[in-house]
Amino acid sequence: MNVPTIRPTMALPHDNATVASPTETVAHPLTTAAEIFRQKLSAIKAEIDPSFPWYPYDTLANFAHIAPFLAMHDLASLAGGGNILDIGAADGDTAFFLESLGYTVGIVDHGPTNYNTLRGAHLVRDKLRSRVTIDDIDLDSYFSLPGSNYNLVFFLGILYHLKNPFYVLEKLAGVARHVFVSTRVARFTPGGQPISGIPAAYLLDPDESNNDATNFWIFTEAGLRRIFARSGWEIMAYRSVGDTIHSDPARNDRDERAFALLRSTRIR
Repeated sequence: MNVPTIRPTMALPHDNATVASPTETVAHPLTTAAEIFRQKLSAIKAEIDPSFPWYPYDTLANFAHIAPFLAMHDLASLAGGGNILDIGAADGDTAFFLESLGYTVGIVDHGPTNYNTLRGAHLVRDKLRSRVTIDDIDLDSYFSLPGSNYNLVFFLGILYHLKNPFYVLEKLAGVARHVFVSTRVARFTPGGQPISGIPAAYLLDPDESNNDATNFWIFTEAGLRRIFARSGWEIMAYRSVGDTIHSDPARNDRDERAFALLRSTRIR
């Protein structure tokens, strides 16, 4: 299968979020719509004085990264008339944005590992009078999702935070037709050994990457493509951003992120 691969090089902020660089521009209507909705959410959050911090990174900026995919595969066609799930939703910005476009959306996140124990998502949902559902589910357990049939799942910036990424991907392949996924990848070990062509994953020490103990597996591109295939997915489109030449699992200045649009091979 000939999979479209798009590889621009750009700088990423070095944190746990997958956030677009302000220097990157992608011409797609959804990036403009996301920017308008971001301003609306910012105004809403400015009116609220919570006793907790808002998630500090711009999750809506991911639409700039997936815009090339959406130019080839229309969002309405991917979502169909079914439900959309946003896994690892932070304060729910992406889910609420998709709902504003007319989609039925659910959030799955886990309070103990969410930035503000999901209080931000609940507060914004109440303020918007939204119908987005919020389910607290630990993906590192033997979990069940709230539904059994999703046309589209947003799974951005979560894979490398999971202890058992194979299990989660395999579970999703049985209930979701399409997934947008992003994760950190590496071409070299921290010691400089080239691993780009090896189907492997590097297991981080608790303080090795951004001093964040929730960072676990950093795949090579070959490893990522293999785990997709073996867990029940085929790649519809793929791109990587950040340091696409010298990336390693740990250094902040050698951060590379892979984005992929996947189609389940287990649901037709």
